[in-house]
Amino acid sequence: MTDRPTPPNGPEHRSGEPPPDPLAKLRKGGPVSTSVGSAGRYAGLGLQFAISILVFLYAGQWLDRRLDTNGIFVIVGVFVGAGAAFYSMYRKLMADQRADEAREAEARRQKEQDRQ
Repeated sequence: MTDRPTPPNGPEHRSGEPPPDPLAKLRKGGPVSTSVGSAGRYAGLGLQFAISILVFLYAGQWLDRRLDTNGIFVIVGVFVGAGAAFYSMYRKLMADQRADEAREAEARRQKEQDRQ
């Protein structure tokens, strides 16, 4: 076994061929771009959750000051905000899951057609 260094473009690169494109998977929409796209889709859910709770919290504070109550609307506001945020998150996740399942079923159907 020789101690030859690996070429800078990877071990599969042959001198007569152009070097492989490191961003090819991202451009093709392969598994790398799918995970990046998923991260982008779900990155806003945490922010949406926090903003929803804060909006209802401040609405509850405003109502408490207006009606001169002792914090009951703040508590109700936080729970309503959290409930609304959970419901919104649930709807988004279920819609994405249905879309993923439909894509997988279409891919399986396409593979079956290709085999025939």
